[in-house]
Amino acid sequence: MFDDTRLDDPDVLRRSDQTLRFLAESGARVRAEVERAAPLLADIGEQETPRAVVGAGQGARLLRAVLESTCPVPFVAWPGPGLPGWAGALDTIVVLAQAADDASAATACAEARRRGSTLIVTSTRGSSIEQLAAGPYTTLLTTQSDDVLASAVLLLQAMGRLGLGPRVDGEEVASVLDDVAQRCSPFTDSATNPAKRLALALGDGTPLFWGGSVLAARAARRVAEAIRRSTGRSAFAANVDLLLPVLERAPAKDVFADPFEPGGAQSRPSVVIVDDGSEDAWTIAERARLVESASRMEIPVEYITATHGSDLACYAGAVGIGSYVAAYLGIALDGDDPSDSLEPG
Repeated sequence: MFDDTRLDDPDVLRRSDQTLRFLAESGARVRAEVERAAPLLADIGEQETPRAVVGAGQGARLLRAVLESTCPVPFVAWPGPGLPGWAGALDTIVVLAQAADDASAATACAEARRRGSTLIVTSTRGSSIEQLAAGPYTTLLTTQSDDVLASAVLLLQAMGRLGLGPRVDGEEVASVLDDVAQRCSPFTDSATNPAKRLALALGDGTPLFWGGSVLAARAARRVAEAIRRSTGRSAFAANVDLLLPVLERAPAKDVFADPFEPGGAQSRPSVVIVDDGSEDAWTIAERARLVESASRMEIPVEYITATHGSDLACYAGAVGIGSYVAAYLGIALDGDDPSDSLEPG
């Protein structure tokens, strides 16, 4: 069962040091990778505009969320193995490898080499992906860690220098993650710690995440994944049209329900809105629909708020806070060490 006293228990938190330290070092990992890759990035200049850009591998959807609206040529996310049949020498393939054994990234690199495509790849040093990608048309951004967000910052900086995406400030992203680590620190008690407060709010329910912008929706999915892996409990992320039927069919609130019995408080959902500061008309209208339905069903609405900085910085802040929430839920439920699944990316 959920034990809220564990969140401020020094002994319990000390035993979870590996998980929490991993999260606290997110900003340092981004900063270190950016500084290490600076000479290589400085040598990248604008090239001939490709026919299209294909984001391949498991990190393709994150790249699409950032690049699709700004890339001057068609951008296609291809997270599955290999490449689209039409991709060839006129196209640029960008691969954000999420692990040294990322099979989707490996097959994409091999196909890009075979077809003569321009290839931009992030990969950990010495991995099989690094060997598959090496070639005359390849820009290889090697990393020391498998931090997906740090790798994404490097790849997006390269795309910006090629004129295929926005300029990305790695120091800004690192500073946002440092700020999250300070505010969500285990040494900050539950009264003022946003991640602990949200973990307490979600401890006895099923969280339903929603984000209005493309990146906020992506962050919502990442946080839901982290909670599932950290706790083994259900957590979902979807658009408003898919969440409303769940809210409408939620059991009526019962103030006498025993949370220790089947069908108790844990069976009721909680809505969590990932707010990245997007204020376009569609986002405002959809958020109003969701909040109105939750209010009508007496379902609580919580927020993960990250509204300062660029779009990527807001995304990093939201995923960072959500990763701490997942970690604290796992700690309060005495789950397994979730450090491998809580990396912001």
